[in-house]
Amino acid sequence: MPFRILTRRMLVSGLLLTAATSQARAAEPVQQEKSFEKDFVYKARLNYLLYLPPGYDAGDTAKQWPLLMFLHGSGETGTDVRKLKGYGVPKLIEQKKFDHPCIVVSPQTPVPRWTPDVVVALLDEVVAQHRIDKDRVYLTGLSMGGFGTWHTAAAHPDRFAAIVPICGGGNPADAPRLKPVAVWAFHGAKDEAVPLRASEVMVDALKAAGADVKFTVYPEVGHNAWDPAYDDPEMYAWLFAQKRRR
Repeated sequence: MPFRILTRRMLVSGLLLTAATSQARAAEPVQQEKSFEKDFVYKARLNYLLYLPPGYDAGDTAKQWPLLMFLHGSGETGTDVRKLKGYGVPKLIEQKKFDHPCIVVSPQTPVPRWTPDVVVALLDEVVAQHRIDKDRVYLTGLSMGGFGTWHTAAAHPDRFAAIVPICGGGNPADAPRLKPVAVWAFHGAKDEAVPLRASEVMVDALKAAGADVKFTVYPEVGHNAWDPAYDDPEMYAWLFAQKRRR
């Protein structure tokens, strides 16, 4: 399948928005390479991949689609967005092993951390430009992206129906804020990069807060808990069944 590459830059300063879009090369669903900028107290710029599922352009123009946002790990930090295609959900899309009818947004942070406000600013742009079911927005990430998933959902719990943090960790004090968000966490018991305890303390805090939380531990897996997690059809069935709680 030939690649369709669409590059977009968006500058946001106060209430001024400008955007430029190049013409798509083909009609097949692929991950489009884009970029995004926004002024906070500082200027944030990141590249991202956008995947539109089959039928999005040709089907019912009134239909709204679920959206899955994927946050990468520290090894993919930078400005070469193609690095994202080797891991997690973008990898499955490239290998044509992702057949779920949803839009996928995979940002790339140029710095070794995820900033929740930047992640949600990008989400706002994508939601404004596409037909998104706002009650079915999901967030997932691995390693550094697992930490980013916990922190972003805690900072903006009203934006996500469910999250899937993989081999990450967060702040247990955020558990009450995360109570409206469905959670399924994954971790390898033999993880030496991010200890299993990082997920355990979050899950324990969520249970104590009365939250909806699932937890899968792979007994013989080290840091790479993402391959079995993202290959698990039950995870996707659970994820896409979740709706935002108001």
